[in-house]
Amino acid sequence: MTTPAPDTITMFGAAWCGDCRRTKKQLDELGVAYTYVDLEADPAAADVAKDISGRTNIPVVVYPDASHHVEPSNADVEAKLTELNLI
Repeated sequence: MTTPAPDTITMFGAAWCGDCRRTKKQLDELGVAYTYVDLEADPAAADVAKDISGRTNIPVVVYPDASHHVEPSNADVEAKLTELNLI
């Protein structure tokens, strides 16, 4: 089972999820390093994501300050990355 590493961004998602593809593309385009947890390849990680967010919605993006977003907009992600001086 995958748990988020401290001091990194971890994104829980799946290829079939449009919001996951959008957020993954945004992180890639911004050149932000992150760990991607593929919930199709590691179904048990869905429980980890649910424990973090309290919801079953994805993507769940966990930030180095231990905060997280569930189904964030691009603006939400960009604001958080700016706040953390990652972009």
